[in-house]
Amino acid sequence: MSATLHDVARAAGVSIKTVSNVINNYPHVRSATRERVEAAIDELQYRPNQAARSLRSGRADMIGLIVPDLRNPYFAELADDVMRAARAHGFSVLIEQFDAERDSELAALRGARRRGLDGVLYSVLSLGEDDAALLDEVGMPMVLLGERIFHSAHDHVTMRNTEAAYAATAHLIAAGRRRILALGSHPGEVVGSAGLRLRGYEAALAEAGRELDPRLVVPVDRWHRIDGAEAMRAVLNSGVQFDGVVGFNDSLALGAMRVLLERGVRIPEEVAIVGFDDLDETRYSLPALTTIDPGRSEIARVAVDLLVERITGDAEVAPREFLADFHLVERESTRS
Repeated sequence: MSATLHDVARAAGVSIKTVSNVINNYPHVRSATRERVEAAIDELQYRPNQAARSLRSGRADMIGLIVPDLRNPYFAELADDVMRAARAHGFSVLIEQFDAERDSELAALRGARRRGLDGVLYSVLSLGEDDAALLDEVGMPMVLLGERIFHSAHDHVTMRNTEAAYAATAHLIAAGRRRILALGSHPGEVVGSAGLRLRGYEAALAEAGRELDPRLVVPVDRWHRIDGAEAMRAVLNSGVQFDGVVGFNDSLALGAMRVLLERGVRIPEEVAIVGFDDLDETRYSLPALTTIDPGRSEIARVAVDLLVERITGDAEVAPREFLADFHLVERESTRS
């Protein structure tokens, strides 16, 4: 027979109300009391009746994370950060992945309401500024991630794409690199990770008095390792000369680095490489990859904080925009 709230209260020597306060993360419970209750919960293996709690609170204590592609390690690591941040608030996370099609993205959004979520963190991919009104149809608290929609009726948390790509490029210029490849552009894109990072690359070249060579701007549709590898093979086969690479994400940079090493190119002596995202695996590649830490953990924490404030009604303010801090992490791929 499973333990009840009364059993926990009896074992901990407190009232049922105190046990309830601990379970619901009520802040004004003495540490010693909280520890005693939590020990009783663990010993008795008590599991709260989530359905009953939801009926009383009007909440499911569950938020959604809607992202484009969990094969992209950035989103997998972001999901981990979001789950950790949500857990600190007593929320679980349901992850919904959509593909590159607009209809798939819209279906994921509409499905959030049917699943009874309290709110949604949504990383926008195919929608744009003109679609901002569609977000209101979801009918629940929402925080936007990414670069596609700014100045909507929802809180928005993102990274400093342009400034960070500028820093990556400037790092290579300061190291004496003359011909720097921009790997991962999306031709014609203005708003979006690729467009914003290309803008930072161009700004760094301009400030250094370098002319932009279109042959050094390499379009890549998808940002996986295989795409970076295939793009680098094409560049090497074309005969274009370069001594530096700014990968618009770490996966592209790692794929490109593999091909360079296969071809006998010495890194960083002949070609220096910088990535973007500071994935965990970049610490363990050979050579270890210099990269941009875009503040992913901060993005997750702030986004969850803002969403929880909207869910609980603690934030009756205008939509907020937050840009995470970044820094360059120098490792072996650029260190002479």
